[in-house]
Amino acid sequence: MSSFPDDVRFSVLDRSRTREGEDAPQALRETVRLAREVEALGYHRFWVSEHHGVPGVAGSAPTVLAAAVAAATSAVRVGTGGVMLPNHRPLVVAEQFGVLESLFPGRIDMGVGRSVGFTDGVRRALGRDKDEADRFGEQLSELLGWFTGGQTAHPGVHARPAEGLRVPPFVLATGEGAAIAAAAGLPLVVGDLRGRDRLLAAVDAYRAGFRPSRWAAEPYVAVAGTVAVAATEEEARRLLVPEAWAMAYSRTRGVFPPLDAPERIEAREMTEKQRGFYEAGLRGHVHGTEEQVAEALERAVEQTGAQEVLVTTSTYDREALSASYRRLARAVGLRPRALPERPADRTLPEAPADRTLPASPAHRTRSEQTANNG
Repeated sequence: MSSFPDDVRFSVLDRSRTREGEDAPQALRETVRLAREVEALGYHRFWVSEHHGVPGVAGSAPTVLAAAVAAATSAVRVGTGGVMLPNHRPLVVAEQFGVLESLFPGRIDMGVGRSVGFTDGVRRALGRDKDEADRFGEQLSELLGWFTGGQTAHPGVHARPAEGLRVPPFVLATGEGAAIAAAAGLPLVVGDLRGRDRLLAAVDAYRAGFRPSRWAAEPYVAVAGTVAVAATEEEARRLLVPEAWAMAYSRTRGVFPPLDAPERIEAREMTEKQRGFYEAGLRGHVHGTEEQVAEALERAVEQTGAQEVLVTTSTYDREALSASYRRLARAVGLRPRALPERPADRTLPEAPADRTLPASPAHRTRSEQTANNG
């Protein structure tokens, strides 16, 4: 079915989206489980993301989650899509990736972006301002310098164990960020597949401005976007419904919610504004049967010259999501990996039924304190 060049890679980015009726710890465990699945299917990378204070997203500490994913897998590359560099000190980011690379040598990717917290409250909690993103180029240069030993911002300071290690860096960007990636000579991850004209403009500008570096001799482009595959085009479209509604809700209520079931969303009464955002959220994504999706992705790769496709799909039904990744793997001709058996509880023990903290003495009732004292 597939006619993709052999060197085109397919990878997965999972944002650890929560579902209605599901808590954040379960979402994180499901991310690790999904990583095992896509590894067996033959995907090249599995990345996790960074979001702070978002009710519908559990992935707030990407390097910690990447460590859990890497420990639960053995062959797929593991990384971040990405660590938002303006939220962190470059030294700390370098140290974290140095630890990851030391523990899982040859399998770690360092994807970084220039976004800051979504709200004023989150930015204050992080100790950052909106204009931190304007310093991304400077922060990126410092970060890379911690690995090479060439950083000059803090003379006499060294990043351990990062210095001397080679962790492939990627820049997640559009527009100005793509220009920064080009100037630094780094691979570019750019989205999304819906806005094709804007995507092509960013890719063209990146290639035109690319300067070879010790990290990459030639431009490298990974295009990112939602890809949904099912038995029929209509079933694939329904996979898009939960995320489309979450985006519409966030645009009109200011809160990004957990994913809900398509049938409940379709039964909702929406305001005219919500309906507009919802319908817009359904348009333009790559979705359909295996044949339809393979054809659409072939066009996207041909238009962009991308060396990689990073799939970022989220939907309410986890089994349908897994099935979509299985169908996509077949559609693009991925070769399944033969992996060793791993005990289910080796890296992912079951959570206790009650994860709440016990009340401190100051918050116990008098009768509780008396009972505890015998």
